[in-house]
Amino acid sequence: MPEQEVLAAEFARYRQAVMTEIEVPGPAAVRRAVRRRRRSHLAAGATAALTLLAGPVVGYAALDRPAPGPTPVEPTPSATASPSPTPSGSGSPSPSSATTSTSPTGAPDGRISRAQLLAGPVTLPTWHVDAGCPNGRVRLTGEAGWETNTLLALDTGDIDGDGAAETVALVQCVRGTGGPQQVVAFDRDRSGRIVTVGQVTRTRLERPQWLIALDARDDGVVRVQVGDIAPGGGWPGDWSQRQWRGYRWDGRSFGQVSGPTAFGPNRHGVNLVLTATDLVLATAPDGSHPGTVTVRIRNAGTGPAAYVALRLDLPSALRPDGDGWAPCRNTPATTSQPVSCELGRLDAGAELRLTLGLRAAAGVTVGRGTADVEARPMDARSTVVEEVYGVDNLVRIDYR
Repeated sequence: MPEQEVLAAEFARYRQAVMTEIEVPGPAAVRRAVRRRRRSHLAAGATAALTLLAGPVVGYAALDRPAPGPTPVEPTPSATASPSPTPSGSGSPSPSSATTSTSPTGAPDGRISRAQLLAGPVTLPTWHVDAGCPNGRVRLTGEAGWETNTLLALDTGDIDGDGAAETVALVQCVRGTGGPQQVVAFDRDRSGRIVTVGQVTRTRLERPQWLIALDARDDGVVRVQVGDIAPGGGWPGDWSQRQWRGYRWDGRSFGQVSGPTAFGPNRHGVNLVLTATDLVLATAPDGSHPGTVTVRIRNAGTGPAAYVALRLDLPSALRPDGDGWAPCRNTPATTSQPVSCELGRLDAGAELRLTLGLRAAAGVTVGRGTADVEARPMDARSTVVEEVYGVDNLVRIDYR
């Protein structure tokens, strides 16, 4: 037999023998092998992902904001990943609680965002007795509505000296176009829940009636800008007197430690109310025509008028006459039309009554008509001061 045929026969016998000893894998065996390989790949990928993402997740949890989605990372050949412990706990925190970081002293971080304060109920200290506003466990709103507790402003600072920041909030109980206000300090407890520290200050009927701005400083002082009168009802905000007052936490409550404690008189708080009688002229023996006008000026406001400017827009033929003009600081007889009288201070609640004589010279015919009589408050610089309700500062009289 040729050599090639001998070798072919031997290889055929060997192949037959080997094939009888090897089991060809069927479909079930193939699926088992695929599952084993897939589990190995997933385990390795999960280990690497936990190692790479553990740091960012913890950091965002400490900041009390959602962690971003993982960014794909290309592992280096030399990196060796080991699984990190799986965080314990169930579910996400409630709106009033969150995982929070602590200061170097171990105190919880009390920085609270606007969204977090609006997310769930918080405890508000009591408003003044006559406010009729909800307090206790209430929801704050981001926009004003009828009888809502509206969040107006926020700031943060270490107000209790524990090495961590707290949050102060300016809140208004909106009733119509206005309502009382208060500044409240909030913190977090060690479980991350929002807790109320206390009321820093609030508006009062006797003033301040307006809280404008706040500034929480790291030296523990909470500064609040206050105004004597709140804008509204014809009162613009730039008429109000403004002050910065500082408050400090003593462990039990807030007390004022800096700034003024009271307001002086507001120059726009004056409200002059004027009445005047008609002018009826007679004929004197010398042929002249005398008459009187009785003027009553009352300050119905809460602030004094430094001066009062009285004007009588009568015909120029009628000139001041008699002693009734003596209270005037100027010389009315020298004034042209209208006749003016500059009066002195008129305190809140006070009243002036003047009987002012007027005379037309003999041979002058005055006739009949109407004339304006007006009283306006002035400040110390003799500048006319605007009033909220000025329609009662002017009356029209008849003369004849």
